[in-house]
Parts: sequence; structure tokens; C-alpha cells
Amino acid sequence: MAKPELSARTVLEPLSFFNLSDHSRAQVTSLAIYTVSDSQCLIYIGTQFGALFLFSVNPGNPNDETRSDRSNSPSVLQNISLLRKVVVGNSSVESIQVFGDIGKLLVLLGGFLFTVDSLLLQPVKRLSFLRGISVITRRLRSSESECSNLSALSNSSEYTSTSQRFLQKLGSGIRANGLKMKETVQQRVDNHVFSVVIGKRLVLIELVLINRVGKSDQDIDDGSFVILKEIQCIDGVMAMVWLNDSIIVSTVNGYSLFSCVTGQSGVIFSLPDGSSLPRLKLLCKEWNLLLLVDNVGIIANAYGQPVGGSLVFHSKPDSIGEISSYVVVARDGKLELYHKKTGTCIQMVTFGGEGVGGPCVVADEEDRTGNLVVVATPTKVVCFRKLPSEEQIKDLLRKKNFKEAISLVEELECEGELSKDMLSFVHAQVGFLLLFDLHFEEAVNHFLQSEAMQPSEVFPFIMRDPNRWSLLVPRNRYWGLHPPPAPLEDVVDDGLLAIQRAIFLRKAGVETVVDDAFLLNPPSRDNLLESAIKSITRYLEVSREKELTPSVKEGVDTLLMYLYRALNNVYDMEKLASSANSCVVEELETLLDDSGHLRTLAFLYASKGMSSKALGIWRVLARHYSSGLWKDPVMESGSQDGGTNIVSGKETAAAEASKLLEESSDPGLVLQHLGWVADINQVFAVQVLTSEKRVNQLPPDEVIAAIDPKKVEIFQRYLQWLIEDQESYDSQFHTLYALSLAKSAIEAFQAEIASQNLDPGRIEETNISNHRTSLIFQSPVRERLQIFLEASDLYDPEEVLDLIEGSELWSEKAILYKKLGQEALVLQILALLLDMYLDPQDGKEPMFKAAVRLLHNHGESLDPLQVLERLSPDMPLQLASETILRMLRARLHHYRQGRIVHNLSRALDTDASLAILEEKSRHVQINDESLCDSCHARLGTKLFAMYPDDTVVCYKCFRRQGESTSVTGRNFKQDVLVKPGWLVTR
Repeated sequence: MAKPELSARTVLEPLSFFNLSDHSRAQVTSLAIYTVSDSQCLIYIGTQFGALFLFSVNPGNPNDETRSDRSNSPSVLQNISLLRKVVVGNSSVESIQVFGDIGKLLVLLGGFLFTVDSLLLQPVKRLSFLRGISVITRRLRSSESECSNLSALSNSSEYTSTSQRFLQKLGSGIRANGLKMKETVQQRVDNHVFSVVIGKRLVLIELVLINRVGKSDQDIDDGSFVILKEIQCIDGVMAMVWLNDSIIVSTVNGYSLFSCVTGQSGVIFSLPDGSSLPRLKLLCKEWNLLLLVDNVGIIANAYGQPVGGSLVFHSKPDSIGEISSYVVVARDGKLELYHKKTGTCIQMVTFGGEGVGGPCVVADEEDRTGNLVVVATPTKVVCFRKLPSEEQIKDLLRKKNFKEAISLVEELECEGELSKDMLSFVHAQVGFLLLFDLHFEEAVNHFLQSEAMQPSEVFPFIMRDPNRWSLLVPRNRYWGLHPPPAPLEDVVDDGLLAIQRAIFLRKAGVETVVDDAFLLNPPSRDNLLESAIKSITRYLEVSREKELTPSVKEGVDTLLMYLYRALNNVYDMEKLASSANSCVVEELETLLDDSGHLRTLAFLYASKGMSSKALGIWRVLARHYSSGLWKDPVMESGSQDGGTNIVSGKETAAAEASKLLEESSDPGLVLQHLGWVADINQVFAVQVLTSEKRVNQLPPDEVIAAIDPKKVEIFQRYLQWLIEDQESYDSQFHTLYALSLAKSAIEAFQAEIASQNLDPGRIEETNISNHRTSLIFQSPVRERLQIFLEASDLYDPEEVLDLIEGSELWSEKAILYKKLGQEALVLQILALLLDMYLDPQDGKEPMFKAAVRLLHNHGESLDPLQVLERLSPDMPLQLASETILRMLRARLHHYRQGRIVHNLSRALDTDASLAILEEKSRHVQINDESLCDSCHARLGTKLFAMYPDDTVVCYKCFRRQGESTSVTGRNFKQDVLVKPGWLVTR
């Protein structure tokens, strides 16, 4: 019995076996196969002494049990049965041509052609008109469009033609001389064409069936053989193939091509001297030819042109067959399987045993979908069946040949035998097998290549059942080649146990399928578990980008957080928690709280809209940072300075809290946490109060009442935001802001005096206002106060004046008096100041710089002549020259500007008067055909009115419309119509 040799891949498996020596001493010389149905295939065997055997075999799928022990199972021997045996002649059967669809066989024996029914029930008949036949072949068609109608070309539609064309009738009804008998009528049912070589003649013959009159259409009798064409051939033809309109023949000298239509011929290529006998094989799957030169097979198309690479066989084959995408060659009791595209030897099977004693013969079904091949030695016949694609893949997976399994699936997908879904299925199957073999990274690589795999299939490897997502896991173990899913810890433990067992077996001399790398260097449990978690993490990270159902999204994100936690990957935990995610908070609260990952929990609360809980955590973290009860591992790893960590940690907590507060419209929540945020960073507090991100702004009264009085700058910045950004016109806020600024200015002024130990006059010489700034404000407080007092008209100047009355803020007092309309007092203050600077008394030096600064800021309000009179003769001219020039230029500028405004006003008045005059002097011509633009009545002699947009209406419509709105709907009071005049142009 044939036993396949050990190889990486099994494509063919032995289906049945028959020892012909039990029935005949003659050797097998020819084979043919015809598939009747899925459950029956007929095998025809021709022998050395002219016998023809008919066997029947069931090509159906054997069960797995039979497949697993095929060599010892008696059912294999019973799968083939001898149906019948007939003797055709007393010489060797050279060729068997099967016309299975009409139930006919053509047998070539001793130069003659014999015909018999396919079941060998009728007597064998010899076609005596054909003698000396050396080769016969059937015509095969790839498609109707590629083939010519030889019957039409040969004008053979009339079957009563001369004897040169109508040579032989088998059966009754028509004589050989063409005379019709009364009881039959010829009618063509189908045509079957073949060719024979007789000497140097190539004869094309058609087998025409006859349907007897009076019988059913299915009662087809014997047929007639009609010669369609004779073509001059070459001598010594040894093999022949007829595909479409091309007939390819081989001789010892080479291969030639003949056209069955034109009869023209040409040499494909010649063989070198000393070459072995040429062989031809039709490859039906692609409708190509295999031309053999020694042990090299060249694939060509129907025109003899090479279409693919060459196949190099291990030795010169006795016979060649085809099955699916493979070429089958037989020699010396061995069957070899080669892939047609890659040329790789896929499988080798020994079937003949020692001393075969003759050439081997191979036959296939000559069908693009054939799955059966028969090979015979002189005394044995073995049927091989192509394993189903899935079984081939399973076989490779069981042998741990994962790469070859994937290659096979990709190959079958390209050939259309498997779908893309199957490729995804196999990638997932390979991934699970690798995962249980502890090759986690490679397993995930295959998972990611599987479009059909669901992320929920890895859930059981992370969380034990039962859990929230247990029902989402598909209960599909694929082909049952791997254990059921289990937590990664169990997978690693079981894998390590298998490695230990394999090491023990290896020492005992038993081969195992465990990876040699693991046997030579067993991995540690911690390293394996870390690799497993990282790999599954990578798969879930990629899965997040896919379109998933909400429940699966929840599982992916939540379990991904579990894996990050197991790796203590704080950065990715916080990144996931702070981004848009589908984590289930209830599943993670306890885990993160117990492990101390409070920042992650705070981010998670915030992402789910649970701002109150998130702010509570940030508040606790800020307090624990300062107390040293909690440290951020990220901060610890980034810096060795404990003090820096505490400060930055508190700042981080306040910053994250402020982000939440900036978006919150809940006054209670915002004001509850405003205090501790302001204690850490007042800038964050200002950002919270002045945020534009919230939908509804906070009530100002509540905010003002909640601000700590000690946080003056926060108070001032909030009021400034209300007034400037929110454009508040509430005089209360304006007054509060002015009073707060004034109080701060006084305090700053006094602090400056105390720090410099200078008198009030000297302070002004140094700077009119202090330079103290903060992170909130970029300008000094006195500068802000002066700007606001000048710009706003809504505060109470008297109340502010009462506050600063006893201070040295003379500039501010001047502004306030000016607001109160007391310009004379303002000038007195400025003059007083100027006099103080220029003549300080008590023997002090004049403060010329302070005087210049005063003139620079307020000189436009003073009379230049009076200023010159007040200047001291000792004052350096270069200090005051620029300021005095500026004052003079400003006076001249104001004067000229006033003249321009005066003249422009007069021009506009003149232009308006002229426009009115032009409008009043306009004339409108009305005739009998003029109509009212509103009611369309004839105007005639009626009163009418004309609007500025030139529309004319009758007086009745004018009263109804009014004088400001025309018929067009334009209201001239709201939408003024400006017509260009001499001053205003288009």
C-alpha cells in the first residue's frame, strides 16, 4: 500500500489500491479516468495483451478516522471495485479516449481504432477503414469563442456525402455507400472531434451521433465517423495534443504546431541530440501545455508560446498528470507533485515499492476541477485524491508550519479556490496557535492581519469569566486546534509546563513539537507574562481604531486600562483616561484607587463628565503633595529634587482642576474649589473666573462675594474682565474696580516711599508710578488706575476722590477733578506740581526730570506762556526744549485741526443745501399712460407723489404708504438714501 513520505505539506492522499497481478499477468500500458458523479469515478486500464479493465471508485471525502490510518484500514482496499473486463485485441492497448457524455470509448490498439460503450457492456467494434494509426487525441476547448466550427468549414452538414467523407457507419440504418434505409433518419445530436496520425497524414474526424425516428430524443444509437480534414503531417509523431484550433505534436526532433483550420504548420522548438523521448501534457486548469525536454517541463499556451517558468523535475518522468495547481510526475514507483507557478516540489509519495519492473502511467480527469489522479505500475493501480484545501491547511497547522499554511491560503485565494474571509480565518487560527505556543508577538501580528477576528475574542485572556463582557465572546474555537481561551497567567503556566515536559521527553529521545529555542533556553515566567501583556495591549490599541459596537468598545478600553495597570504604564493610563474613551468607570474605580493611580482616576472621572469627583481627587492630591503623603511616580522619575516635585505636583493638580472649572457652569462647584486653586496659583484662578469655554457665565455678584479679600489682584482682574471683555455697564462694578485700583496704588506708593526712604517729591522724579507687577498684570497699578480713570465714565469719581484725597496721587486727582468738571482745579494741581518740581524750597535741588515728565504727560492742558514764565533760569534748556516744542506743536495742531473741522462742517452744510435744492427742483413728466407704481391706476390729472428712489404713486397710495416708506418697501428713515454731491462722490 502507498504511504506518503514525510513532507511539510500533504496535497494528495491515497484513496484506493488494486493489485492487477491477481487478475492478469499482463502489464498496465494505458490509463483513463471519467467522473460519473461525486460518488463514482470510472477507471479504464489497458494492458500489454489487449485487455481492457473497468474499475469503479468512490472519490468522496473519506472521514477523518480513515484518513488518519489509511495505510492499515481495510476500507481502502474496498473503496475500488472491478466492474468488468473485455478483450480488445492481442496487442498492447496504446491509448484510451473517453467520450463520457455520450458513453463511448475509443481504444487504440495495434494501429487500429476500436469503439465500445463506456460500461463495456456491448461488443467491441473495430473501425476497419482506419489503419496504421500511431497517435490519437481528442479536441478540447477552452471556450467556444476560441474554437472554429470544423463541421461548417468542411461543408459536412449533409450526411449523405460521398464515401470519401462518410466512411463508416456503426449500427443499422445507413449503408457505407451512403444509401438511406427507410426506417431511419439521420439527425445530428452533438459533435465530438478527434484527430489521428497515420503515417504522415493528420486526419481530423468527427463522431456524429444518430437519433432514430420514432424513438425519444434520448434514444441515441451508434454514430457515424466523418472525416473533416486531412493535413500533411510529419513523420515519427510520438505524442499529440489538440487544444482549440491548435494541434501540437512531438517527435524525436522537437515540437511542431498545426492549425486545424488552415493546415499550416510551424516548429515550436527543436530538441538537442541525445534528448529523451518528448512528452506532451495538456494542463486543463489554465488551458496551457507542458512540453518536456528531458527532466525540464516548459509551460506554453495554445500557440506554443512560453507563458510561465520552467519546471525542473528530479528525474525524467515516465508519465505526467495534472491536478489543480500542480503537475504530477511518476517514475520508478514514486509520485512527485510540483507547483506549476513556483516549480517547488510540494510532495513525494512512494507507491510502487522496490523493483517496479516497468514504466509508470499517470491519468487525470482532464477537468479544471478534477480532484482525482490515478497512477499505475505494471502490476499495481493506486488512486490518489486531492485533499480539500481546508484539510491541507489543517495538516500544516498541526505540524506547526504556520508560514507555509499562510502561503497556501494566499495562493488558493489568488487562484479563486478560497475567499478572503478564509485568509482572515486562518490568520486568526495561526494567531491562537502561536499564542498558546508562547509566541505572543507573532500571534498578535496574525491577529492584526485577520479582518474577521473580533477584539472580544481576546477578552478571556485578560479577565476571567464570568464578567461584564462574557456574552460578547464568540464561542468559536475555529478548527479545534488550540485549547479554549484562558487568562494569560494560565496560558504562560501551561506553556512552561509543556516546555518542562518536552525537555524531559527530549532527554528520553522522544521528539516534540515544542520550539527548540525554548528547550535550549527556557524563558522565565515574568518575561513571558510581560511579553504577553504587551502584545495583547498592542492588539487592543489597534482595535480601538476600528468600527466597533458600543459594548465591545467598552470592553476594549476598560481591559486596555487593566493591561496598562499590570505594566504600571502610568503615561498610557493617563493618556487613555484623559482622551475620549469608552472605559467603564465602575470596573476601574476600585482598581485605580487601591493601586494609588489617583491621577488616572481623576482623568477618567473628568472624561465621563464626573467633574465633582475629579475635582475632589485633584484637591486631595494638591494637599498630599505639600504634606508629602503622596508622590507622583511620573514626577519622581523625571526629577530627583523632592522640593521641585512638590511644587510642580501642586501646580499640576491646580492646573488640571482649573481646566475642569473653566468649562463648568455650576457656580457652586466653581466657587467651592476656587479658593484652593487660588492659593496655589492665582493665574489659574483668574483663568477659571474669566473663562469663555463655559456655556453660561457665573453670576458676578456671587463671584465677587466669594473672592478672598486678600486676593486683590484676582478681584481686580475679574472686574477688569467684566468691564472690558464682557462690556459691563454696571456702575457698581466700575466703582469697585476704581476703588480697588486706587487703594492698591496708595499702598504701592507708601511701600515705595518706605523702601526708598524718600519724600513724596522724589518718588515722582524716579517714576510717576511704581514698577511692581505680577503674573496677572503686566503694567504697574498706578498706570492701570490712570488709564481706567481716564477711559471710564461709569464709576463714581467723588467716591474715588474721597479715597485718595489725603494721598500724594496728584495725577489721579487731576483726572478725577477733570471728570467732575473742575478744570480750573486741575490746572491748579498741575501748576502746583510743576512749581514743586521747579522750586522745591528748603534748599533742595530742582527736580527737572520730574517737571519734564509732568509737562510731557499733561503739557497740553497748560498754557505754554505760563509754563515758560514759571521755568527757572537755571533749568537746562536741553531738558525742556523737546517738551516745550511738543507743547507748541500741539497748540498749533489743535488750532489747525479746529479750522479744518470748521471748514468741513461749512462744506457739508453747503452740499446738503445744494442737494435739497436739487431734489426740490426735479421735474417729473406725467402723461395719460403713466401708472401708479403701487395700485397701477392711471395717474391722468390726479395728484401724485415721488419718493427719493424715483418711484411715483398716486396721492391715495401716498397717504397709505406714508412719506418715509416707498412702494419698494424701503424705509428712508432707517435706510438713508445718499445721493452723491460735489463733496461726496461714488
